[in-house]
Amino acid sequence: MTPAQSTAGASTVRLMVLGRRLRDLRTSAGMSFDDAAVVLDVTPLTIRRMELAKGKWKLPYIQTLLGAYGVPADEARTFLALAKEANQPGWWHRHRDAMPTWFSAYVSLEEEASLIRVYEPHYVPGLLQTEDYARTILRAGLHGAKEEAERRVVVRMERQKLLSRPQPPELWVVMDETVLRRPMVPPDVMRMQIDRLIEATDLPHIKLQIMPFGLCAHEGMYGPFHIFRFPHEEISDIAYIENLVGAVYLDEYDDVTNYQAALDRMCAQALPVQRTGEFLGNIRKEL
Repeated sequence: MTPAQSTAGASTVRLMVLGRRLRDLRTSAGMSFDDAAVVLDVTPLTIRRMELAKGKWKLPYIQTLLGAYGVPADEARTFLALAKEANQPGWWHRHRDAMPTWFSAYVSLEEEASLIRVYEPHYVPGLLQTEDYARTILRAGLHGAKEEAERRVVVRMERQKLLSRPQPPELWVVMDETVLRRPMVPPDVMRMQIDRLIEATDLPHIKLQIMPFGLCAHEGMYGPFHIFRFPHEEISDIAYIENLVGAVYLDEYDDVTNYQAALDRMCAQALPVQRTGEFLGNIRKEL
């Protein structure tokens, strides 16, 4: 699965949900891809792409299909209204020049998730970074390109607003102790960052665990990854793995289950959530 290539600035998850509903309506009507394609005078591949949310929808196509599938008028109007809303660009679309094209799908998944699980061995996760911490590591990653780094800082701070909305997602982070001890940022910046993490541990929808140095080997050594869960039965969990030039999005059951099981075992190995605040406080005293 590669949602980053499919929906540009539209809501990836909402289109995926509607795509599966559209598929169910087609199959309930006893129509094949070929049958639906004849209705629109398009190729069967076009129907497949619509059901897989590969690109923004043409609403007249949807309206015609709903009629062909025998969907009642009231239900069709509701479906079309949801499709129109899902087609609208998310807030991140106005910042599309400040992030890689493959990352816009990540932001869409993040916005719609009910649970975000993270393993991070290198940096404090973006949703928990202070502005100064984000600015420092982004400038380093962009080889000092200050203007581009500032645009990405704005996006990162905007993303964090989801944690303070009325119904925020649950965020569960496992972070290597290395993240806290590697001198990537000045001590004063790191102290403020640790203060932010300590504050986060008091929030009911955030769990933070530290993987201690003493654990010499664990499954997360392959690299960072995220797992998203959504409040929609039509959408399975999605795993996200980032690399130097892009990202991979996995939604096959076996693939995602392997990552979930690995993270479950890592959570059991890491310091308990109840000890995180004290552990962070001790590190802060050393800076």
